[in-house]
Amino acid sequence: MTRPLSMDIRTRLISAVVGGMTRRSAAKRFGVAPSTAVKWVDQWERTGGVEPRPQGGDHRSHHIEAYADEILGLIEVRHDITLAEIVEHLDREHGLTVAQSTVWRLLDRHGMTFKKNRARQRAAAS
Repeated sequence: MTRPLSMDIRTRLISAVVGGMTRRSAAKRFGVAPSTAVKWVDQWERTGGVEPRPQGGDHRSHHIEAYADEILGLIEVRHDITLAEIVEHLDREHGLTVAQSTVWRLLDRHGMTFKKNRARQRAAAS
C-alpha cells in the first residue's frame, strides 16, 4: 500500500480551489486525480482539515465482539462446529451478516485456532 500524499500538496490544492480554481484544474496542476481533489475539498468543507485517514488494519471484524461470548459458547457446546455454521447462526438469530473470515479473526483474537496433529496429516508419497 502506498503512503498518503503529503499535507503540503493537500493544503496547496485546497488553497488553489479557495482562490478560485476549479477542483479539476487544481487536480491537473498538482498531479492528482480529479476524484482525489473532489474528496479533499469535500473533506475540508466538512471538517476543516485534510489529514489522511489511518491506513491498514482490520476495521470490520471487531463488530462481532459483542457476540464473542455466544460464539465461544457455541464452540464449547459443539467442538466440531464450522465457521459456516457459526455465520449461519449469527444471521438466523441476530440478523448479523458477516463473512467466515470475520468469524475466524474473532476466534484468532481469542486464541481459538485449530492445529493439525500427526494423525490428521496427509499421507506421504509412496
